[in-house]
Amino acid sequence: MKKLIIFCLALVALSSCSIKDDTPNYGLVILPVESVEIPNSFNLGGEYPITVSYLKPSTCNAFKEFYYLEHNNEITVAVIDYEFHGSNCQILENELLEATFNFKVTSNGSYIFKFWQGEDVNGEDQYLIIEVPVIN
Repeated sequence: MKKLIIFCLALVALSSCSIKDDTPNYGLVILPVESVEIPNSFNLGGEYPITVSYLKPSTCNAFKEFYYLEHNNEITVAVIDYEFHGSNCQILENELLEATFNFKVTSNGSYIFKFWQGEDVNGEDQYLIIEVPVIN
């Protein structure tokens, strides 16, 4: 009887195991910003949409989120895409996409936005820098 119970438990344990590969079939990639639609000024306490344009590199890319780092009144922004791994990806030449985030103005002074535009030939990060004053 004990052998039967052990055999049944072993059978259940082995049948519940999966040899399927559960590793993600995608990676994340940071894409350069091409252009930005942003107001010329903010009002304290207001909330404003900021639209970022970027080039979609292939049919295997999809928008995930924004990289967003705020330090005092300086905000660094970049686009993060999913990059799915597959053999049927097609390279895209000029597919410009837009993504928008809402920005809440919480302090006086000016906000300095740094939108990442890639790296130069020396590997230095390049930014589109836009200063937006806060009007009371």
